[in-house]
Amino acid sequence: MQVCMGANMMCSFGMAPSSLVVLPANRVMTGQVPDANIMDHIPMVNIMPFGACMSIANPSVAAATAAALGVLTPMPCIPATPAPWVAGAPTVMLGNFPTLDNISTLNCIWAGVITFVTPGEFTVMVP
Repeated sequence: MQVCMGANMMCSFGMAPSSLVVLPANRVMTGQVPDANIMDHIPMVNIMPFGACMSIANPSVAAATAAALGVLTPMPCIPATPAPWVAGAPTVMLGNFPTLDNISTLNCIWAGVITFVTPGEFTVMVP
């Protein structure tokens, strides 16, 4: 399925779901909301926090866990996603980049893997 603004995502180390934010820069809409491509990966622009982070690779979680004498202590999530979404749908170009489909994944540098729970719409399929 084509992914658009409002798609629900989950991080493997996050404690809550988040919604994808897509700016209307590409001027392609599905159901009057902007469609996404693999370059919609910018933290705090496209990728919003997932509640608290539980990854010990995250320095703030590691420090809080050390301060709690080794008891895992989740800290607020600040997504760190420097690379684009992986795969996308290379057969469909959107703004000169592959369009984003609901089976794409995004890696956070704190070891989390972000996946889609729902694509935001259920009318447009991409090959």
